[in-house]
Amino acid sequence: MRFHQAQHSFSTDGRGTLEITETVAGEVRRAGVRNGLCHVFLHHTSASLMLCENADPSVRRDLERYFSRLVTDGDPLFEHRLEGDDDMAAHIRSVLTHNDLTLPVRNGRLALGTWQGVYLWEHRYQGHRRQVTVSVQGVD
Repeated sequence: MRFHQAQHSFSTDGRGTLEITETVAGEVRRAGVRNGLCHVFLHHTSASLMLCENADPSVRRDLERYFSRLVTDGDPLFEHRLEGDDDMAAHIRSVLTHNDLTLPVRNGRLALGTWQGVYLWEHRYQGHRRQVTVSVQGVD
């Protein structure tokens, strides 16, 4: 059994998605695991991770528009506003999505579908530095 772990830092440009597939796939290659699992964990509560369509960026834009309708920034219902109108909305978006993903490793590679990519989804207006831990375990 092999185990490999690495931490990465990503800068976001504000609300929207950032593809991190290649970084995650690189850690799988470095792990030297033939078959196993790759776990990706985001160390934040106002952003999330998602496995999503990677061929057409309109899919991610439509998801952003949908979430803007679902969770309204500055909703008067929200008490928590320490960092602005997007503060509580970002936390809700994070809870409704994921802060971790577990992905299969097969034949030494991240085993994603043809049109799948791994994305960091920033829920705040301002860009942030986001920390991600990638852990890979399996057999060689």
